[in-house]
Amino acid sequence: MKKIQLFVFLLICTFQVQSQTLTQIESVEYDASQNRFFISNGSNIIARASNGDLSFFGSEGATHGMEVLGNHLFVIDGSTIRGFELDTENEVMTLNISGASFLNGLTNDGVATLYATDFSGKKIYKIDVSDLTNPTYEIIVNSTGSTPNGIVFDGTNNRLIFVNWGNNAPIKAVDLSDNSVSTIVTTSVGNIDGIDEDNDGNYYIAYWNPSKIAKYDNAFANPPEVISTPFLNNPADICYAKEIDTLAIPHYPSGIDQVTFVGFETDTISSIYDIYSNDFELEVFPNPVTENSVVRFSLEKKTPLQLSILNQEGKLVKTLLQGEQMKGEHTVSFAGMKIPAGIYWLSLEGINIKKTIPIQVN
Repeated sequence: MKKIQLFVFLLICTFQVQSQTLTQIESVEYDASQNRFFISNGSNIIARASNGDLSFFGSEGATHGMEVLGNHLFVIDGSTIRGFELDTENEVMTLNISGASFLNGLTNDGVATLYATDFSGKKIYKIDVSDLTNPTYEIIVNSTGSTPNGIVFDGTNNRLIFVNWGNNAPIKAVDLSDNSVSTIVTTSVGNIDGIDEDNDGNYYIAYWNPSKIAKYDNAFANPPEVISTPFLNNPADICYAKEIDTLAIPHYPSGIDQVTFVGFETDTISSIYDIYSNDFELEVFPNPVTENSVVRFSLEKKTPLQLSILNQEGKLVKTLLQGEQMKGEHTVSFAGMKIPAGIYWLSLEGINIKKTIPIQVN
């Protein structure tokens, strides 16, 4: 029997940062010391407080990757790595990476070392920031054999994991014992931008084609869970804030820069509304539904699907998901959904799959 499970299991809080303030967003980074997010904004760095207020941070900009390490924020600004004190916002380190073509992703080892990818130069740099008055750098990978983008430090396995641009974009690793490069997994997606790790060692990657987030287990042993929203477009350098279990996603819906924040809670299922058929089992929780709700389903194979909200007359109100979906687990959020309160139908349609169930929108 073919089985599809559809249920809500995460609490998602979504905020759209003021689009008139944000342009050229590439990266988001969390500062646990003050419970705020930093957002790269081209010629500026934006700090977003826990209440949503925005302010400028420091006097310089961040074009791409950012990392909080100790009491400092380090950022990529063109071919320069800058360091700022978190408390005073003073710039305390400026390091030009001579010969760098396009510095992009940035990560750290939690002690005194940064690692940066060179997107165009296909290199990886190691940057020693133990002495902020005299930082040094070296090239540890002279050719990645691909176009490196986001990068994350994996201390458990003494390696770097980096994602890549292009078709069938690979996820690769650098063994820090000898700086050798290997391929962990070759994907079927295009243009992977960002990567980060959660508290359980799972890895989240952001890709543009199609625009989604994939969640891999720490061994990359199983097919990834795919996370999407109806409005996700070209997600960039994501950040998983471990202290508050929140994934921050910079992206560009309708050509407008914004950041969506997704808060994860422990999976709990109760008061489930069950419907069984010969083809699949469909479960929804909770119902009534709000924009903080999430839908999850599992596919045994790649298949085209459409997940939609219909009014009482059966007319389309909102399409949540459309197109061919990969095998495995999928999560679709209702983040940003703006429809009047009332009774609707949630419709799931695909090859040999057709089911509608009533939902109440508050």
